[in-house]
Amino acid sequence: MSCPPKSDDLVFFVNGRKVIERNADPEVTLLNFLRKNLRLTGTKYACGRGGCGACTVMVSKHDPVSAKIRHFSITACLVPICSLYGAAVTTVEGIGSINTRLHPVQERIARSHGTQCGFCTPGMVMSMYTLLRNHLQPSEEQLMEALGGNLCRCTGYRPILASGRTFCVESTDCQKKRTGKCCLDLGGNDSSSLSRESDICTDLFVEEEFQPLDPTQELIFPPELLRMAKNPEKQTLTFHGERVTWISPGTLKDLLELKAKHPEAPLILGNTSLGPAMKSQGRVHPILLSPARISELSMVFKTSDGLTIGAGCSLAQVKDILAEQVSELPEEKTQTYRALLKHLKSLAGQQIRNMASLGGHVISRHCYSDLNPILVVGNATLNVISEEGTRQIPLNDHFLAGLASADLKPEEILESVYIPHSQKWEFVSAFRQAQCQQNALADVSAGMRVILEEATDTIKELSLSYGGVGESTIGAHKSCQQLIGRPWNEPMLEEACRLLLEEVSLPGWAPGGRVEFKRTLVVSFFFKFYLEVLQELKKLVKVSDSHHYPEISDRFLSALEDFPVTGPRGVQRYQSVDSHQSLQDPVGRPIMHLSGLKHATGEAIFCDDIPMVDRELFMVLVTSTKAHAKIISIDLSEALELPGVVDVITAEDIPGTNGAEDDKLLAVDEVLCVGQIICAVVAETDVQAKRAIEKIKITYKDLEPIIFTINDAIKHNSFLCPEKKLEQGNIEEAFEKVDQIVEGEVHVGGQEHFYMETQRVIVIPKAEDKELDIYVSTQDPAHVQKTVSSTLNIPINRITCHVKRVGGGFGGKVGRPAVFGAIAAVGAIKTGRPIRLVLDREDDMLITGGRHPLFGKYKVGFMNNGRIKALDIECFINGGCTLDDSEQVTEFLILKLENAYKIRNLRFRGRACMTNLPSNTAFRGFGFPQGTLITESCITAVAAKCGLLPEEIREKNMYKTIDKTIYKQAFSPETLIRCWNECLDKSSFHSRRIQVEEFNKKNYWKKKGIAIIPMKFSVGFAATSYHQAAALVHIYTDGSVLVTHGGNELGQGIHTKMLQVASRELKLPMSYMHICETSTATVPNTIATAASIGSDVNGKAVQNACQILLKRLEPIIKKNPGGTWEDWIEAAFEQRISLSATGYFRGYKADMDWEKGEGDPFPYYVYGAACSEVEIDCLTGAHKKIRTDIIMDACCSLNPAIDIGQVEGSFIQGMGLYTTEELKYSPEGVLYSRGPDEYKIPTITDVPEEFNVSLLPSSQTPLTIYSSKGLGESGMFLGSSVFFAITDAVAAACKERDIVEDFIVKSPATPEQVRMACADRFTEMIPRDDPQTFKPWSIPIA
Repeated sequence: MSCPPKSDDLVFFVNGRKVIERNADPEVTLLNFLRKNLRLTGTKYACGRGGCGACTVMVSKHDPVSAKIRHFSITACLVPICSLYGAAVTTVEGIGSINTRLHPVQERIARSHGTQCGFCTPGMVMSMYTLLRNHLQPSEEQLMEALGGNLCRCTGYRPILASGRTFCVESTDCQKKRTGKCCLDLGGNDSSSLSRESDICTDLFVEEEFQPLDPTQELIFPPELLRMAKNPEKQTLTFHGERVTWISPGTLKDLLELKAKHPEAPLILGNTSLGPAMKSQGRVHPILLSPARISELSMVFKTSDGLTIGAGCSLAQVKDILAEQVSELPEEKTQTYRALLKHLKSLAGQQIRNMASLGGHVISRHCYSDLNPILVVGNATLNVISEEGTRQIPLNDHFLAGLASADLKPEEILESVYIPHSQKWEFVSAFRQAQCQQNALADVSAGMRVILEEATDTIKELSLSYGGVGESTIGAHKSCQQLIGRPWNEPMLEEACRLLLEEVSLPGWAPGGRVEFKRTLVVSFFFKFYLEVLQELKKLVKVSDSHHYPEISDRFLSALEDFPVTGPRGVQRYQSVDSHQSLQDPVGRPIMHLSGLKHATGEAIFCDDIPMVDRELFMVLVTSTKAHAKIISIDLSEALELPGVVDVITAEDIPGTNGAEDDKLLAVDEVLCVGQIICAVVAETDVQAKRAIEKIKITYKDLEPIIFTINDAIKHNSFLCPEKKLEQGNIEEAFEKVDQIVEGEVHVGGQEHFYMETQRVIVIPKAEDKELDIYVSTQDPAHVQKTVSSTLNIPINRITCHVKRVGGGFGGKVGRPAVFGAIAAVGAIKTGRPIRLVLDREDDMLITGGRHPLFGKYKVGFMNNGRIKALDIECFINGGCTLDDSEQVTEFLILKLENAYKIRNLRFRGRACMTNLPSNTAFRGFGFPQGTLITESCITAVAAKCGLLPEEIREKNMYKTIDKTIYKQAFSPETLIRCWNECLDKSSFHSRRIQVEEFNKKNYWKKKGIAIIPMKFSVGFAATSYHQAAALVHIYTDGSVLVTHGGNELGQGIHTKMLQVASRELKLPMSYMHICETSTATVPNTIATAASIGSDVNGKAVQNACQILLKRLEPIIKKNPGGTWEDWIEAAFEQRISLSATGYFRGYKADMDWEKGEGDPFPYYVYGAACSEVEIDCLTGAHKKIRTDIIMDACCSLNPAIDIGQVEGSFIQGMGLYTTEELKYSPEGVLYSRGPDEYKIPTITDVPEEFNVSLLPSSQTPLTIYSSKGLGESGMFLGSSVFFAITDAVAAACKERDIVEDFIVKSPATPEQVRMACADRFTEMIPRDDPQTFKPWSIPIA
C-alpha cells in the first residue's frame, strides 16, 4: 500500500498551549480533536450539525484587514481542524476551573441556578464569555443575540439570562436602582396571601456576592501567532487525510491556479453548508480548497454608489459592515442594507453567523436562503475571478437556479459581492416566516423592491423574489412586468396577488409540505409590503402636496410592526424559611445545584466523557429502512472486510433472551417500523463503524398492512391493549336534559424528548466470573441491569450499572437505555472487549420514539349558564409498533382527564393504537398534557356556545368542596382554588382581559389573547410497589458522610435535595457530605427516577438511614454533649458502633381496580394555575408571548431555587409541545425531523417577555418529606395556557371576520395553523389542491 504524501504541520493554540498536529485529517472536526486527542471533554457533542450550541468554543484570530484580534464563538462540531491554522481556541476548561480559579461567567451561571442537567452549560458559558471578550458591558440585546444559537431543554432559559444580565449595562426601564423596588413587584392586590411580603422572598441569589469581572486576567492572544499573522506564510499548506486532501494557499494567485487545476474542488470557509451535507448525505470531496488565508477575499470597498463586500467575510462581519453603513448614510440610500440587516439578526444562531461566509451563503443557493432574495431585488452583482481575469455576474434567479449561462465557470471563484445603494422613491423590504422567531430556517422568505416615478405613486420598477417556494430562489418577473405603470393602490394589490399566485406556483407534493400556508405567505408578504410602501410615502410627501395616496386605516398599522426580540424578565416568589430555623439547616433554602460549578467549568463527567478504556471498541446500530417488511437476507461480507471492523452483532449472537416476544432487541425475520434495530457494527473507531454500516446490504419484502395514522389503526382495529374506561353518573340521561350539546375533536402531535445528551452506554467486561461494569445514561439502572442479565443469561449480581449524572431524560431514558445496554453487552461478551455506544442525534430521534400523539373526540352537554352536566371523551393514542408504556399512558390519561372540574356525569374511554412507527414511550406528564388539552378545549367550546368567557366556564365547573374524583379518590380542592384565585390576582387578569379586548378592537391584523388554566396533577406511579426506595449512608472515621440512594441525577437536583435532607437529619453542614453516583451495587432493586416522586421517596429513605445512625450515636452524644462531630464519630468507632445504615421507605399506598373503576391510585395532587397573554400576527401566523404568571402549590419546598427551575423548565417544554415542536413523517413512515434544524424546541427568544413564578405559601401536606411536593412534571401542562391564549386571539380574529368556529383543535399551534385559522381575503384567493390527486410530502399521524 502506498504511503500517503507528507502533510504540512498544522499549528494552532488551545487554551494558551501550542498544538502541532503533524498528520491533520481534514475530516476530523475540532470537537472530535478536543474530546479524543486533547481529552478536553467539557465541549459536548449533542447534535453534530451546529444547531444546538452545546459544543461552542471561542476562536481568536488576527484580522489582517483591521489589524485587530477577533474573538468569535463557533460550534466545534462543524469546524475542520485544518481550518484552524494560526488560530487560538479557547474552551470552557481554558477560562476557569474549580481547582484553580472560576471565571465570573462560570460562577454566575451556577449561582444563578442557570444549570440543571448541565449538558448545555459549557456552550452557554462560552457564548457569554466570547460576548464579554468583545463587549465588557454588553447590552441586553447583545446578550440575547449571543445566546440565540444555544439550546437548553431543562431550565427554560430565564436563570441563564439572569446570570448574563449581571454583566450588562444597567437597564433604563427598571425602577429598582432608584426606588429599591422592582417594577414587576408592584402589581397585584394587597389582600392576596402572596403579598404578605414579610415571609415571601423574591431573590434566589445575591448579586453582591459575585466576584467582579477583571479583563486583565483573560488569556492573551499567543505572541507566536501574532508574529505568524504579521509575517504570514505565503506558501501553500497541504493536509492529507485518508480520503480528503485540504489545500490552503497563501496567495490569491495560488488559489486561482489550484482552482484551475482542481475545478471540481469546492471552496470551504465556515463549513456550515458543506459540513451538514457531508454528514447527512455521506458526500466526500477528495480535495477541499481553503481560502481562509487570502485577505483579498475579506476586503470591503465603499463607493459613492454602493458597497463591495469580500466573499470571505463572515455573516457576522457583514452584519457589522451593513450596520455601520446604515448609521453613516442617509436613509434613502440604505433601504437594501436595512432589509439585509433585518434578516441577519434572525438568520441561524450567532455561532453559525460567525462561521458562515457571505460567498458561501450565496454560492450554496439554498432554496430557503434569507439573504439571496434581498440581494436579487437589490440588484447585487457578483465579482468573480479566475486566472483569465475578472468579470461580473448579476446575482439573479438564473444564477440561483444554477443555469450554466448565468453561473460561475468551474475554474472561477467568487471574490466579492457588490450591493448598490438605494435611491429616493425606492423602497426595499424583507420578510420571513419560520417555525419560531430565531435560529430556524424560513418556511418562506422574500425580498421586495419598488421604485416609484418621482413624487407619484406610479410603479416605475418592481422586483419580487421568494425563498422557500421552489428548488431555488424564485423571482416573479412576469407579475412585476405587468404591474409597471400601475398606481400603488388597492386594485393594483388585488391584481398583484392574483398574478403572484399564478407565477409563484407550488405543487401540492412540494418538499417541506405546508403548501397552502406558503402560498398564503406569498401574498400576505406582498400585502405587508404594500402597506409599508404606503406608510413610507406618507413620510416623503408633504401635507400640502396635491397627490393623494390611499389611506391606511389605523387598525391596519400594527401589521407593519415585527415582534421585537426581548429578554424575559420576571419575579420568582417563594416562602422564606422560619426565622427560628437553624442557619446550618439547608432545607427550604435556595441552595445551588451540587454540580452547578462543575457543569459551568466542564468538569462534570457525563457517560461519554469517561476516558477510553484499553482495547475499547465503538458500536454503531443498523436500522430498518422499511416500515413493515420481511427480512429476506442480510449480507455482512463487505462490511466485515473494511479496515478496523471487528464484528457485526445480530440476533443470533444473543446468548439469552432477545427482548420480549413482540418487542425484540434485534429484529428477527420481520421489521415493524423504520428505525427498528436489526444489527450492530463494532469497530476500532466510530468513523470505521459508521463507514461499515453503509456496506451492509439488507433485502426486504414489503408486508401488509402498513399503518401510520390513528385513523388507519382504528379502521384496521389495530390496538396494543384493551380499552380503558371510567364512568360516573348516567351520561345518556344527562345528555337528554341539557340545553345544548357540542361535539368536537382534538389532535395533539407527538413530541421528541430532545434531551441534550443522546442515549449512550459503555460496557466493560471484567476478566472473571462474567462480571460487567455498565456506565449508562439512564433513569432506571436496575431495568438496564435486569435486561442485560436476561439477554446474556447471567445472574443480576454479576452486573453493576453506574449512573453519575444524566444529561436530561424527561422519560426518554426510562425504558430505552436497557435496549442499548443489552445490545452493547452482547457485543462486549462476543468480542471480549469494552464497547462504547453513543447515538448520533439523527439516530436517537429516529429510533427512540417520544410522546404519544393523540386523537380525541368529545361530546359535552351543558346548560345555557355554562354549567356542564355531561362529558363523554374517547381518546386514541399512537403507541407505535410495540406496547412499551402505552397501556400505562392510556390509564393515566383516563385517570387524569377530569383535571380540575367536577362534572356529575362522565364517560372516559382510551385506546392505544398499534402502528408501524417507532414505539412511543414515557414522557414528562405521562399522557396528562395531551389528554387534558381535550378537557380544556371542551371548556372553550362551551364558552363560545354560551357567549361567555372561558375563565367563567372554568370557575363555574371547578371542584369547590371536599369531594371524590371520577375514580372515587377523596381530596380537598382548597389549595386548587387558592392557586386559581392567586393567579387571577397576581396576573391582574380581569383588567388585562379588558385591555386585550380594547387592543383587538383597534387592530385588525394583530390580535391579543389571554387565558388562565387551572391544574390538578396527580403525582406517582399508581402502584404501591413502585413507591418504595432505599438509601445507604456511611459515616467515615474523619466525620465525612457518604450518601447513596436509588434516585438518579437527571438535572432535577435530586442529589442536592438528598444532601439537604441528610444535613438536617444529622444536624451537619452539607460540606461534610458527598454523593458519588447511583449504583446498582450499593442500592439494589431501585425504581425508575420518574413520576415526580424521586425526591419524595428517596428523601424518606435517606431520612430513615440518618435517623438510624443518629439513634446509634445518641448515647455517645449524651455522654459528651460539648464534643465535636469528629469526637463523637471517633468514640463510636472505638465502641464498635456501626457507622453505616440502610434506610428504607416502603412507599405510599396506591391502588386502582379497573374492573370497578375505582381506587386510590395517587398519593397526592399538585395544584397550580397559569395565565398567559400572547399577540398573534394574523398575516403570518407568528406569535409573541407577552406575559406568563404561574402559581404552583409546592407546599414546603425543599429547595425553592430547584423547584422554581423545575416549574419554569417544564412550562417552557410544555409550551414547545403546544406551539413549535412538530414531528413530520413521510408517507413511507420515515421521520423527517431528526435534528435541531427541522425540529424546533423553544429557544431563548421564545420565553415570555414577562415570566413570573410563585410557589404558593403556607400550604401543608403531612404525607411527604418535610411537607414538600414533587414538581418535576406538573408545569408541563401549564404550557397550554399559551396555546389557549393563542386560541383566544384566533377566536377574536375569526369573530371579526365572521368565521364560524368548527371545534376542531390542532396542537401544536404553529404559525401555519394560526395563519390558516385566521382566514381572510388572502387565504380565500390561494389555489387549493384535491388531496386525492397527489402524494403529500408528509402525513399527520395523530
